[in-house]
Amino acid sequence: MTIVMDAAALNAFLETEFPQVAGDYIVDALSEDGLVARLRVGQGHLRPGGTVSGPSMFALADLAVYCAILSRIGPIGLAVTTNASIDFMRKPVAGVDLLAECRVLKLGRVLAVADVLIRSEGMTEPVARCSMTYSIPPKQG
Repeated sequence: MTIVMDAAALNAFLETEFPQVAGDYIVDALSEDGLVARLRVGQGHLRPGGTVSGPSMFALADLAVYCAILSRIGPIGLAVTTNASIDFMRKPVAGVDLLAECRVLKLGRVLAVADVLIRSEGMTEPVARCSMTYSIPPKQG
């Protein structure tokens, strides 16, 4: 799959189109094989007990898939999640950023399917696994 938006372009797109997540959620790396997104874990992402909340981890996975798809189709803001499944496997390490490694498994005209593994930075064991399907809007014109 050809890359049409690099990590810098994706982060600029997020700052413009999704300022509510830009800064906390960023694209760290991008290659032909996949994308790595980061959650800069802060107080707003924690739940009682000092662990990262499920909604914050889900948002990281969703952002990783969204950006992985946009990296291949360009800045089409209306690509949307149509299905998602997430397994929370273990408690994230406290005070450490989370990294989401995303692989696009299928990129069609209408649907894209991707998998994400989320890890605490510096750890090998995943804290969550997510599978998502996105709907891609028809090309205009």
